[in-house]
Amino acid sequence: MEDFIPLVAILSMFGTITAIFFGPTYLKSRDRRETQETVRRAIDKGQPLPPEVLDALTKDVVKNQPSRTRDIRRGIIWIASGVGIAAFGIINELSWGNSGWDHDDGAMISGGLLGFAAIPFTIGLAYLVLSFFNKNKD
Repeated sequence: MEDFIPLVAILSMFGTITAIFFGPTYLKSRDRRETQETVRRAIDKGQPLPPEVLDALTKDVVKNQPSRTRDIRRGIIWIASGVGIAAFGIINELSWGNSGWDHDDGAMISGGLLGFAAIPFTIGLAYLVLSFFNKNKD
């Protein structure tokens, strides 16, 4: 019985993460499938579709179009993530007894997290640049 406790713990942890990511996607696709089936039945019976139904079907298409304010918001979030990771790397490097400073030339020694922080920072800059080229405004 004690051999199953680690297995159950690992499976429940990864199962929870999987359910968080794939659960809403599955429920949304099931809802969309049921809506399309209902619309097909109404069309087969010759009933006219009200404009509200057509608006509901095209809501996701309009919602997912890129816009200037959405690009700026995403860019700021990505840049903040990069800055946060870089700050964590600097604080972590300084707190473990390493001064973090190269005493020969006074330059900061860059750690692995500082290089990793460049990825979200660059993605954020790309979103900000894209916001200037995007003509759609909310």
